[in-house]
Amino acid sequence: MYSHKLTTTVEAVKLIKSNDNVFIQSAASAPQALVNAMTNRHNELKNVNIYSIHTEGEAPYTDDKYQENFIINTLFVGANVRKSVQSGRSNYIPMFLSEIPLAFKNKIIPLDVALIQVSPPDKHGFCSLGVSVGVTYAAVHAAKIVIAQLNPHVPRTRGDGMIHVNKIDALVEVVEPLFEHKPRPLTDVELQIGKHIAGIIEDGSTLQTGIGAIPDAALLALTNHKDLGMHTEMFSDGVIDLIEKGVLTGKYKGIYKEKIVSGFCMGSQRLYQYLDDNPMFEFLDTAFVNDTRWIRKNPKVVAINSALEIDVFGQVCADSIGTKQYSGVGGQMDFIRGASLSEGGKPIIALPSVTKKGKSKIVPTLAKGASVVTTRAHVHWIVTEYGAVNLYAKSLKERTKLLISIAHPDHREQLEKEAYELSK
Repeated sequence: MYSHKLTTTVEAVKLIKSNDNVFIQSAASAPQALVNAMTNRHNELKNVNIYSIHTEGEAPYTDDKYQENFIINTLFVGANVRKSVQSGRSNYIPMFLSEIPLAFKNKIIPLDVALIQVSPPDKHGFCSLGVSVGVTYAAVHAAKIVIAQLNPHVPRTRGDGMIHVNKIDALVEVVEPLFEHKPRPLTDVELQIGKHIAGIIEDGSTLQTGIGAIPDAALLALTNHKDLGMHTEMFSDGVIDLIEKGVLTGKYKGIYKEKIVSGFCMGSQRLYQYLDDNPMFEFLDTAFVNDTRWIRKNPKVVAINSALEIDVFGQVCADSIGTKQYSGVGGQMDFIRGASLSEGGKPIIALPSVTKKGKSKIVPTLAKGASVVTTRAHVHWIVTEYGAVNLYAKSLKERTKLLISIAHPDHREQLEKEAYELSK
């Protein structure tokens, strides 16, 4: 059925031409062999525009010596492109995650080539996009040419991620494990934040989480809850234990009842194996998953997101350190708004009270040049290790008092003085 499309990585990437716009699949599914082969063709290519959100693995095309060959346009800054973006070598495009698929579909960002990684086809010729469907679904359907790594380590996931081999222009057989995100031991601060988050989550809620220490801590603290659901842009290993303990059932969800809806995930091999042909999971187009209209149809949506700093009036900086781009807008606002419109919903921004160097993350004013991801009009719950406060419908003075109450004790007096000066 597809043997005539099988080729080598060297031959496959010859379909990429100078001035092409090339999409690279996201997160743990970034097709490393194809990425390396494309980069190795640098002498034959000029002005190839690369588009992606967060990708794991190496990004060799970011090297300064390739600046005439590859122009990087990232819609979310991950570790492998952060230095390049901050130096000005690569470009960051701020955009809500929910709108990226529409930019591909409507050719606001026209795509010539999509580099993806898929499972081997089933007996009907359908491959699976595996653990990264999100924005890849739209990219695959918008691109003129699709080049795929055929990898038996890619789990077959249910949902939108099925693609027939007839829609793939070149196939390369690659056998390599997907990138693993292995959680580290949680600190006392993170565990305490998780407990505070769990304390304001009601039974029957629908969760949106991400990956990282604070989402892991929150999930760990939910083992005594009942009939939780999940509708999220991404998730990690923490969901497995909640499913096996009967906590995550989706019984009261408004849409996709008893299903976990997500755009992508990243975790351990245990997680990837657990997902393989598992009918409890639906991996769907991010244009749907992150659409406020659909998020709000679930009851008691709890959106758990993080921040780099918050000012005393509730403005949330989640993607930059001053003028230095650190991550991206992502889906934070999609779910903050979706949760706030959900019946009984609770949008949460959670963060440690201080940085690793002891600097307060609750500040009088955001750092010069810092970007606002969640505005003070959108913010509701803020959680640190010192408690959880709800800023919704509170005045600026009330917000200041509440936020200082959950700041680190070492910084509260100074915050009160500086806040007083701001109010004059």
